[in-house]
Amino acid sequence: MKIQNKMIAECLGTFWLVLGGCGTALFAGHAVGFLGVAIAFGLTVIAMAYGIGHVSGAHLNPAVSLGVFVNGRMSCKEMLLYWLSQFVGAIIAGAILLVLWKSAGLGETGVFAANGFGDEFKAVAGDNYRVVSMGGAFLVECLLTFVFLMVILGATDERSNPKAAGLAIGLTLTLIHLISIPMTNTSVNPARSLSQAIFASWDGALPQVWLFIVAPLVGAALAGLCYKCVAPAKKN
Repeated sequence: MKIQNKMIAECLGTFWLVLGGCGTALFAGHAVGFLGVAIAFGLTVIAMAYGIGHVSGAHLNPAVSLGVFVNGRMSCKEMLLYWLSQFVGAIIAGAILLVLWKSAGLGETGVFAANGFGDEFKAVAGDNYRVVSMGGAFLVECLLTFVFLMVILGATDERSNPKAAGLAIGLTLTLIHLISIPMTNTSVNPARSLSQAIFASWDGALPQVWLFIVAPLVGAALAGLCYKCVAPAKKN
């Protein structure tokens, strides 16, 4: 498959992930709760896994692409092109969500669907959220991204069952959101995080977004290395 096709697929797939997942949080979160938002993120991944997985692998996430690169399944150049496509798709989706927010007359965006931590985040996000320190937020985002990548690398291993990969990955992402929405609003995806931080009116969104870029990348890189040890590639 040509790299241009893969880039378009990644852009569209990440666009849908942000529009579906963050859109549910913004416009239906009051009705469906954390469970509904978690399911929405899982469903977007499942849909894209079977919709564009055969084109690009449906990474939809710079951390996933980094983990795949570290594991030796893609080149650095291809990874960087995936990153570009993913960030573009996510930011376009964020801009559309902002337009919809304004068209609904909802006023200031506040947290929007941005990630955050600490007392300030809880104060603006609501009583359903927990106060998590910067270190705690880094740990949870790094750890959950690590687990996410281990599942992805295992489910897409040529020795695994490819037909079940999309479902396994989507359900894992759902569980990840159930664990961490109350703590950090769940990132595990730098593109998703940046796409919301730049449109949030909360002053802490952009200053804190670095954590939700770095922590998932660290967790993904560690998983890429770890999977080499757990399931080393077959020697020719």
